[in-house]
Amino acid sequence: MKKIRFFRNPHNKGYFFIIPYFALFLLFGLYPILYTLRLSFHSWDGIRDPVFVGIANYRRLLSDSVFLLAIRNTIWISIVAIVFQMIFGVGLAFLLSQRKIRFGKGFKTIFYFPNLVTPITLAAIFSLLFARQGGFNQLLLSWGLLDAPVDWALNATFAQMIISFILWFQFFGFYVIIFTAGISAIPNDILEAAEIDGASRMKILWMIVLPLIKPIITYASIIAIVGGMQIFDLNFVIGGPMGNPNYRTMSVVLHMYTTTFRNHNLGYGATISYGIFVLIIVFSVIYLRMTVKRREG
Repeated sequence: MKKIRFFRNPHNKGYFFIIPYFALFLLFGLYPILYTLRLSFHSWDGIRDPVFVGIANYRRLLSDSVFLLAIRNTIWISIVAIVFQMIFGVGLAFLLSQRKIRFGKGFKTIFYFPNLVTPITLAAIFSLLFARQGGFNQLLLSWGLLDAPVDWALNATFAQMIISFILWFQFFGFYVIIFTAGISAIPNDILEAAEIDGASRMKILWMIVLPLIKPIITYASIIAIVGGMQIFDLNFVIGGPMGNPNYRTMSVVLHMYTTTFRNHNLGYGATISYGIFVLIIVFSVIYLRMTVKRREG
């Protein structure tokens, strides 16, 4: 009777709308997370029965030279991309927020367009562009800057720069939209008062706009950090599953993929996934603490 009364009560109808969400979250969200955690304490090839190994996988993770190199590669590639994403995002957003800029909405659409293209498509385009017989070599040969075609993907530093450039190219328009919304929320009275006092555009940007949109910059930076630590598609297409050349394009997610699906070590792959989870939390917390200290200072 109590159950019938509960369902007949009009104040409880809201539960019917949230039950599907929680059911899907438990099935496709929480259960995989907990199952992966359990799997990280086992050795399993996906066929035979899992063997419990305790924290052996986590000990191995701390001494895994490929994983440590993948962390360094991921951090370097992400930092280069994030710095330019923030600089171009804020700069272009400030320019587009000026009243004298015509067709501002059209420029926003153009800048945002690469964000709609899949990473694999962009990686494939740039791989063909910088291939030995690609357009970049042909252009340099026609200008007389090269005597013979160069396989740019075999240059570790250049391969990393290609990935960083694609990350910047794909997502800087997204941050332009975010920062434009933040700048548009600044009261016009403040900006007009600065202009009347004779402040230049650079002073207005540096002394007024940037301090007022710091929370938005923090939010955007954390999104970029989380996304940067999960790069996979670009590295896979440009450097292959082994992160060529010499593991220099190996990211932590690509290492997890290779370990799990190519080496068939699902237990250690689950351990790497939790290592990535910890890394994302650590870098996000460090950035937040640095931001808070700057505000207090």
